[in-house]
Amino acid sequence: MTRKQAKRRKQKKARQLKLPQFPLKRISAITIAIAVILLSYRFSAEMLDQPITSISIEGPFQRVSALSIEEAISDQLNTGFLSANLKLIQDRVKALPWIDQAAVGRRWPGTLEISVTEQVPAAIWGDSGLLNTRGDLFVTDARHVPAELPRLSGPDGQSAVVAERYLSMREKLIALGLDLRQVKLDARGAWALKLSNGVDVRLGRRDVDVRSKLFLDVAANLISSREGEIEFVDMRYSNGFTIGWKTGARSPVADPDSVDSGMVAGL
Repeated sequence: MTRKQAKRRKQKKARQLKLPQFPLKRISAITIAIAVILLSYRFSAEMLDQPITSISIEGPFQRVSALSIEEAISDQLNTGFLSANLKLIQDRVKALPWIDQAAVGRRWPGTLEISVTEQVPAAIWGDSGLLNTRGDLFVTDARHVPAELPRLSGPDGQSAVVAERYLSMREKLIALGLDLRQVKLDARGAWALKLSNGVDVRLGRRDVDVRSKLFLDVAANLISSREGEIEFVDMRYSNGFTIGWKTGARSPVADPDSVDSGMVAGL
């Protein structure tokens, strides 16, 4: 009986695991080295992070002044040269009226460099809004509205859609010797254009792309040849359009590609 118990004790003792022993001196050396590196990095960063001593602002300053840019970022100029938040400064500058793009960088040892691009107004939106060349509404109530710009209008939030149609139509009309002066999208979704020669073009709200193509392919050529006599062109028909003459007469014109020659209104 005694032998069995002794045998069991030996088995239990044999199952005990020995944990690996790490040399404490090596661990201490590694810890000290890491601490030295971190302290050196922090000390170096603090030494290099000197105050911002000057600002360089470049851009075509027609609508925006360098002073307004400096005022917008004044609270960020008290930070260090390296700790300054360039993304925040860039966002502040871009938020200014008439600023389109902005780039911010550092120049050693203490200069903050800012370059800006101003918005280029391409069209008037509504009464006094201004659209850029991408169709973005960047000023909602301009003090001065350039009279030479085309006028676009439509429901709130539709400026990009109207601008896209304007740019597409104008490019094609220019090739035909015509130009586009106004584009209007009303609350019902109906489109209307006015050419630079004063001719009104009514596209309506159905099949606008098809009607626009018919206008460019057929009606625009008629306007080019007799623009002084035409008051409007009504494209709101399923298989043609109507020309309204300044004499008061109206002439229906069938779509050459339409099988049915009868004029059917489709607003």
